Amino acid sequence: MTFDDAIKALSSDALKLVKDDFVIGLGSGRAATALVKSLAKLIKLKDYNIVGVPTSLQIKLIAEKGGIPVVEADQVEHIDVVFDGADQIDSQKYVIKGGGGALLRENILFSLAKKVVVMADKTKFVKNFTRTIPVEIHPLARNSVTKSITKLGGQAQIRALDRGYPFFTENGNIILDCDFGTIKNPKVLSQKIKQTPGVLESGIFLRKPDVIYRAKDNGKYDIL
Repeated sequence: MTFDDAIKALSSDALKLVKDDFVIGLGSGRAATALVKSLAKLIKLKDYNIVGVPTSLQIKLIAEKGGIPVVEADQVEHIDVVFDGADQIDSQKYVIKGGGGALLRENILFSLAKKVVVMADKTKFVKNFTRTIPVEIHPLARNSVTKSITKLGGQAQIRALDRGYPFFTENGNIILDCDFGTIKNPKVLSQKIKQTPGVLESGIFLRKPDVIYRAKDNGKYDIL
């Protein structure tokens, strides 16, 4: 039994939160992909009238393949529940997102959601954040934001593809992966980052999840 087995199991359990006529936010990543596939089966089984709001083209294609109707975030007034993964979760239950580059759209869905459900394997849980913080910025602000990150005590590096080309988000922006070492006050840091002109989103999400699923390596999971 592996983390993937646990992710599949918790995805099925998480769907107990879904009801007919729900608008559902579809996050990106491994856990969200497993959930979307399970959601497609649930819709067919129960004949639910469900609408999905995807955070990336990747997850949109998976939803469409499963027969889930999809709309964009600007076409809905609210989201009943959003399901997403996380790159890290600290002891205060803040999350870091953006490893896949969809942080701006993901945070928009978090803000619209009545309930946020995050699913991650146990290796993502830490006392304090230690990984780099993805920061989505306008390309014209590359130098100015890099200087601002340095003043805040971080080191910024442009995210690049394997061949060395800059990584562009689906919004046409670039991402700086910013190393601040151990982060003990993520709320304050995120607020300072987002006050910087040219910054569109910080990977530290200030909306805490309502439900957190923690996958174990024995195929089981906890609900926090």
